Amino acid sequence: MNIDSIKKVYFVGIGGIGMSALARFFKQRGVEVNGYDKTETDLTRQLVQEEIGVTYTDSETELKKEVDVVIYTPAIPQDNVILNWYRANNYPVYKRSDALQWITESMFAITVAGTHGKTTISTMIGHILRDSGYGCNAFLGGISVNYNTNYWSSDNAVAVIEADEYDRSFLKLKPDVAVLTAMDADHLDIYGTPEAVQEAYIQYTANIKPNGTLIKKHGLKQGAQLKGAHKKSYSLQNTGADAYADNIQMKNGSYIFDVKGNGIFMTDVHLNIGGMHNVENCIAAIAVAKQLEIEDEAIKSAVANFKGVKRRFEYIVKNDKIVYIDDYAHHPEELAALIKSAKTLFSKRRIVIAFQPHLFTRTRDFATEFAHALDMADEIILLDIYPARELPIEGVDAAMIKSKMGNPNVTILSKEGLMSYVTNAPLDLFITAGAGDIDKLVAPIGKILSEK
Repeated sequence: MNIDSIKKVYFVGIGGIGMSALARFFKQRGVEVNGYDKTETDLTRQLVQEEIGVTYTDSETELKKEVDVVIYTPAIPQDNVILNWYRANNYPVYKRSDALQWITESMFAITVAGTHGKTTISTMIGHILRDSGYGCNAFLGGISVNYNTNYWSSDNAVAVIEADEYDRSFLKLKPDVAVLTAMDADHLDIYGTPEAVQEAYIQYTANIKPNGTLIKKHGLKQGAQLKGAHKKSYSLQNTGADAYADNIQMKNGSYIFDVKGNGIFMTDVHLNIGGMHNVENCIAAIAVAKQLEIEDEAIKSAVANFKGVKRRFEYIVKNDKIVYIDDYAHHPEELAALIKSAKTLFSKRRIVIAFQPHLFTRTRDFATEFAHALDMADEIILLDIYPARELPIEGVDAAMIKSKMGNPNVTILSKEGLMSYVTNAPLDLFITAGAGDIDKLVAPIGKILSEK
């Protein structure tokens, strides 16, 4: 499919974070854009304000018949009326990953894949390229706080794309620069085994364009099998990497550090967002910027004014009495990094975390690992599992995680129970975490805690 030939496009699942970025891309190119989603959200309301048509009724009477191409997300149920109508009437129907493939084939593409960190790293890269004047088209899996959007455009034919491993979608991308952050097991409902997950990441690197570059986290499993004409590595502090941080200092929830490595020597980099894992994410983004030969001072200036990604170690309330952090963490490794970072930054505060597990299959597969990560907090509140696309699995619930925990200070609450708890409990460091609909509680919790 030649993207220049598309004049009218319809998105099934337009409100998704990745789908909405694509919708904005086509709209910016002068294409007529319409779509369907199940529920109205802040994001879909923004799309409507941008003159993108959105319907919330899954009916053939609501769809647009004059379209050149239909793009859907794999999260859409198989019984979706609109999608099945387009298929039955022989419209050209493609996955979101197909559209991203067209973009990577038509632009210089920087893609970021891995079990953790890809949203923050891709947003950091996009921000550095935009802030420095280099320019890029950014397709992000989160909302950049700097620009309050998950997409922006540029006349420069460069694309920064978050590469999603769910449904093996990222295997269609053709990057010039590929970043790989981690190869940990996840989405075992799709892949089956951890080995199959690793094999998919190896294949992701095999799709790098000729003479392209792989920038990978130092010390990855199966690292020797990863492809790419040029290979570079990054690390938080391992001096064997081609880029790493040194002389890290913490100051008021921010970090100051040097970047060293193969041909890199950058001093006094200021990162004003929390989380030691974000220092490592920043090293990856800087490694990409150096690959593009962006000036050191422009990189440092961009990093200093980077405000982060919504729901990625996001400070909702931060004052002398209370710190409230919200995070998208939904994998045990992400939860562990979140809690460790909070403990390091605020060592004298008592950490209470409210966690909403995401997916029955992920809870079943990683219940023990979730328990170990959550045990690091002082007090834990578990919400019911957010099912997303899944049906319940017998015996799999929040109590499954609780039964494996060593920390006795754990309670299972409803959302209403959590709001009552926040209203009445003495808190000085509170965290909400999860990829489900816990995000709808963030604003009311923030209001309660800021008024305490």
